[in-house]
Amino acid sequence: MFLQKLGVYLSSVYLFCFMLALNAILNIMHFISPSLTKKIILKCGERTTMTQNPKFTYEDWGLTFKSTAFISTAVYHMWLSLGQEAFAGGRAPDSPVVTMDGVKSTIYKYMKGPSGLCTEFKQLVKDFSDVADFLVVYIAEAHSSDGWAFTNNYDINQHQSLEDRLSAAQILVQEDPLCPVVVDEMSNITSIKYGALPERLYVLQAGKVVYKGRMGPWGYDPLEVRSFLEKMK
Repeated sequence: MFLQKLGVYLSSVYLFCFMLALNAILNIMHFISPSLTKKIILKCGERTTMTQNPKFTYEDWGLTFKSTAFISTAVYHMWLSLGQEAFAGGRAPDSPVVTMDGVKSTIYKYMKGPSGLCTEFKQLVKDFSDVADFLVVYIAEAHSSDGWAFTNNYDINQHQSLEDRLSAAQILVQEDPLCPVVVDEMSNITSIKYGALPERLYVLQAGKVVYKGRMGPWGYDPLEVRSFLEKMK
């Protein structure tokens, strides 16, 4: 686990330097050649599936990568990721969550077996509900209206109270994720322990982490989870 923890610190340093360099390069290039800058950002958007999202155009999100809000949000996410405790092969933290009815619960209570939604995730729920129990934990907003915001997006400010978070999570519930939805506590304890900001996929079994996905959006890959669960059938 020490090596995995060290890897988190080293990757955070790398990402911090990468984000600063990317932001500086995009600002300089946009001044010199806006069209070339657009091509580069769209290429990055292909890896995060942003270019495949019909709700957004390039004008909604593209130039936000030049903003200071992008840097401050990315740094905040990396800072919280330093507190993660969930590593492949290690113990899965039974961190607290809150149900949509406002009742305190924990991650383990949604594991019926032994101790940001995309279509691919919903299909996973349909195809593997016989071998896995699915749970969505709604955490802090990655693109809040008062932070690193996209235009033409949901108007949600950073949550100031549990009521704010529960209210925002209702939008996710309306998408019918086909599984329970809970929210992280305002301390962001679950997000921190699982290194979840802005998004991440996990498979837990018998109280241990048996699959840990890479940090989203670049590393968010339901197909990897599908391959893993197929081996469990």
